[in-house]
Amino acid sequence: MGVPQTMEILSARAALVRESLQKSQNVTENMVSILGSFDYRLSALETAMRPTQIRTHSIRMAHENIDKTLKAAESMLAQFDLTRKAEAKILRGPHEDLEMYLEAISQLRSTNRYFTSNKNFKRNEAILTHTSNLLVKAISKLEDEFRQLLTNYSKPVEPERLFDCLPNSLRPSSASRQGDSGSKNSSDHHNKSLEASVFIPPTLIPPRVLPLLHDLAQQMILAGHQQQLFRIYRDIRGAVLEQSLRKLGVERLSKDDVQKMQWEALEAKIGNWIHYMRIAVKLLFAGERKICDQIFEGADALQDQCFADVTTSSVSVLLSFGEAIAKSKRSPEKLFVLLDMFEIMRELQPEIETLFGSKACIEMRDSALSLTMRLAETAQETFVDFEEAVERDATKTAVLDGTVHPLTSYVINYVKFLFDYKSTLKQLFQGFEASDPDAQLGVVTKRIVQALQTNLDGKSKQYRDPALTQLFLMNNIHYIVRSVRRSEAKDLLGDDWVQIHRRIVQQHANQYKRISWAKILQCLTVQASGSGGASADAGGGLSRAMVRDRFKTFYIQFEELHQRQSQWTVPDSELRESLRLAVAEVLLPAYRSFINRYGQIENGKASQRYIRYSPEDLERMLNEFFEGKTFSEQKR
Repeated sequence: MGVPQTMEILSARAALVRESLQKSQNVTENMVSILGSFDYRLSALETAMRPTQIRTHSIRMAHENIDKTLKAAESMLAQFDLTRKAEAKILRGPHEDLEMYLEAISQLRSTNRYFTSNKNFKRNEAILTHTSNLLVKAISKLEDEFRQLLTNYSKPVEPERLFDCLPNSLRPSSASRQGDSGSKNSSDHHNKSLEASVFIPPTLIPPRVLPLLHDLAQQMILAGHQQQLFRIYRDIRGAVLEQSLRKLGVERLSKDDVQKMQWEALEAKIGNWIHYMRIAVKLLFAGERKICDQIFEGADALQDQCFADVTTSSVSVLLSFGEAIAKSKRSPEKLFVLLDMFEIMRELQPEIETLFGSKACIEMRDSALSLTMRLAETAQETFVDFEEAVERDATKTAVLDGTVHPLTSYVINYVKFLFDYKSTLKQLFQGFEASDPDAQLGVVTKRIVQALQTNLDGKSKQYRDPALTQLFLMNNIHYIVRSVRRSEAKDLLGDDWVQIHRRIVQQHANQYKRISWAKILQCLTVQASGSGGASADAGGGLSRAMVRDRFKTFYIQFEELHQRQSQWTVPDSELRESLRLAVAEVLLPAYRSFINRYGQIENGKASQRYIRYSPEDLERMLNEFFEGKTFSEQKR
């Protein structure tokens, strides 16, 4: 096919395409025209419908507003009705029906919240003012009711009730309940069952009343009346607690009062104070903590502050007496009451930590701990004072018969009594020394005993008779050794100490025998003088005159010893018999031998003129030595 023919075909096809495009353009223009007309008519219709739509929406909104208004009105009317009913209950007061009264207060609070959140109501402010005034009156009546209830059921606890709450081992006897219980009752610290003893705090307020007081307190707290509530509770319960302690016998004593008091009276008051502390902490304070926690449950800060303020005055009275004793002039007899006081404070420490563990009570807790430490320090210082006082004791108490000196028995009884406080002393030493408490107690005991021995050495020099000096030292050191062997001190001082001091006793006994009997035994010494002959008849070396002189001298010296030493005393029966036997074992054989040899010097017959006593007579007289007899008793 040629080019011309091809061109014709393409031209024909292009003409057809132009024709088709033209037709499509016409259809599009027609459609746009139709749609434009439809849009115009729709817009006109919408314009015509808009007023009807607006009226319909307005009617619907009006109905909704009417419903809301009706509901609001109904709600307000209901609040008015509830407020009217609550007001009637409030005006009647809480005494008739406390539960309903508390419900009325809750309703008033609810009403207040309701009108506070609905600000658009015209009389909103007036109603809020009215309900608020009602609430003020209601809470004021609640305060009165709380005060009245707490007052009516808060009574001082009688001592008999408190004693009944104690374990049997700590209850005072009926006799002691009439007066002072005495300080030695405080030695109940030795009672091993004390740790397992059960203390039952008394019922301070009837359990049925506590929920009412709790509900009243809660409402006052919700009303923001914490301070009024706090003052009411503190004033009532604090006064009642102080009255309970006064009835028990607690009194406020200053340091000056303590210093002026006679020791016997003060000792009794200290013993009572120990009982008062135990009763106060384990019974009264524990009871106060319990009711305080129940009444103010849910208000921890108020719980702690109320308990702190209720107890602070009573705690101060009790601790101030302890401080006065701890700071008073030290003396040996005070050591044991100081240890008693230290021990009761240690015993009560866990309860004090628990009861007064809050921040509000920190001052009282610290004061109690400070007193414990002060008592320990004073006791420690008293140990040193006692040791020095024993060594320097210069009492002129005369022990004419050489017996155990009062200082010795006092010091040894003091030391033995210390061991009744062994566990307490260990606690005390642990607070001051890093070493073993047993070792420390042993050191203290040795120092005290050594101070006593030093003093006894000085006192022994007061005797003019050196034999009595030795007898005095023998008696006193023997008393010390025997006492140590029979007490717990033996375990701390040790067997070596005991053996050394037993040898010292024997040394003094030997010295006594040498000084007292060496001279008299010389009278019985047989002095040989060459061969026999006539001298044998005359006694084997002694002339009749010499024999008579020997017997005479012997009897004079023996009678003098008998008269003097029968007035001396060896109080320990075993030691006394041992000493007599030691003398007899030397004296009697020598006397028998002398009589046998020189007793018959006149024609083979015994001379009654110069042999006054038989060996049996001497033995009988020896048995009268060291009996502490007076001269008149000897003559009889």
